[in-house]
Amino acid sequence: MENLAVPIVEMRAVTKRFSGVTANKNVSFSVEAGEVHALLGENGAGKSTLMNILYGLYRPDEGQIFVNGELKSFKSPSDAIAAGIGMVHQHFMLADTQAVWENMILGMKDTPFVLPRKKIQDKTAEISERYGLYIDPTAMVWQLSTGEQQRVALLQMLYRNARVLILDEPTAVLTPQESTRLFQTMRRMTDEGHGIIFISHKMHEVINETHRVTVLRRGENVGTMETAKATEEALAEMMVGQKIFLNIHKSPIAAGEPVFEVKDLRVVGDRGFEVIRGLSFALRENEILGVAGIAGNGQRELCEAIVGLRPVTSGSIKVSGNDMTGASPRSFIDSGVHYIPSDRKGVGMVSEMDVQGNSILRKYWSEPIAKGVIIDGREASSFAGKIVEDFAVSTPSIHTPVKNLSGGNMQKLLMGRELSDSPKAVIVMHPTWGLDVAATRYVRERLLERRENGSAILLVSEDLDELIALSDRLAVIFKGKFMDIIDEPESAPLEKIGLMMAGSGL
Repeated sequence: MENLAVPIVEMRAVTKRFSGVTANKNVSFSVEAGEVHALLGENGAGKSTLMNILYGLYRPDEGQIFVNGELKSFKSPSDAIAAGIGMVHQHFMLADTQAVWENMILGMKDTPFVLPRKKIQDKTAEISERYGLYIDPTAMVWQLSTGEQQRVALLQMLYRNARVLILDEPTAVLTPQESTRLFQTMRRMTDEGHGIIFISHKMHEVINETHRVTVLRRGENVGTMETAKATEEALAEMMVGQKIFLNIHKSPIAAGEPVFEVKDLRVVGDRGFEVIRGLSFALRENEILGVAGIAGNGQRELCEAIVGLRPVTSGSIKVSGNDMTGASPRSFIDSGVHYIPSDRKGVGMVSEMDVQGNSILRKYWSEPIAKGVIIDGREASSFAGKIVEDFAVSTPSIHTPVKNLSGGNMQKLLMGRELSDSPKAVIVMHPTWGLDVAATRYVRERLLERRENGSAILLVSEDLDELIALSDRLAVIFKGKFMDIIDEPESAPLEKIGLMMAGSGL
């Protein structure tokens, strides 16, 4: 790593407030040329706000930004880009209907009326070759894989001469092989003197791929250290403010009888074409069947179909031997099938309703909650109170609107509602998405507890580490079909899983 006296970027004593809430408080942060500097923190710790200030999306209330020792004031991302700062967002800001080369110059000032197509394509190809970001400049963005689109986003910033790149959760949507290629590209960039700010919740990536790490907690910088001197446990403790044990124990247990049996399932997506294509599997008692895959390969449609929320074109779904094909969501619930969707606010919960109301959404029509057409307030209150207590939901009261809860507490409430009645089967999508370290551990432990108590669990996640840690078997999905179901996920080479996630076969 090149060690220069003047950082390529430095933020000094930055403070930012929103309606009286302090998102960043007196934060100092710097990046040297030739280094990858990780930025860690729980949700709400202030990472996004700090980077949005650096990228010109927000203006600081207090503090200063220096680029190569020169004081800067950014009024927009254009100002930041002009100063050599680029940002690759987790959700790529690309024009899908345009070609790769056209995305290079979108929004750039002084673009001629007649575009020098060949010149732009040649420069794109040159940068692509230089940094190992191989892509066809003439390809349409919408035709590219997620990993290829990320390369385009990186190329776009390099095309605009960015010397500092902010990478926000860059591996969240990549296969293991694509992640490896990204890290190789990062090393090429730092070898040439670029500075990279790396935001990730994956501790092993931070430990293995960065030079320094800064931890934010409640809007403040609680420490910066050389990554070589850090441990995952120490970083987690800095993030949370107390000691956290990251490893969880999964007891060996034999799978029982099939609860779910899905055969030759076919489902049409929202765009009118088939997204689940002849898929078959069994889900057994005392088992977590994980589903690994890049987003958009039919995971959501599969889950919705097998809980009655999406019509089935053909095939069959059986629960405990009973044909449930085409049954209503309530029928699935009555059969002991519970669903924890990825969108906890929009699908899992009614945000304007209070904790008690959300707690009984799956029970309001049956005894003892219902007395005929009337809801028994005492029973509803008792049931909600038990969920709050058993699942450690932090809320002022059971009459607090759910929208006022943190993401972690909202997820705990949702988990409590769906796991509290000893369900036969649980279909769960992205259960720890956006949760902090402590809440993530808690949710994973509750899923393992439910497994040990006999439930069959289908776990959909984009976190491969989570899937390997929790799953008894692992199905890899690509374009609506299972490439394979792996019996011992913890023993399977990541390279093999990654190839299947990319559709390369066994």
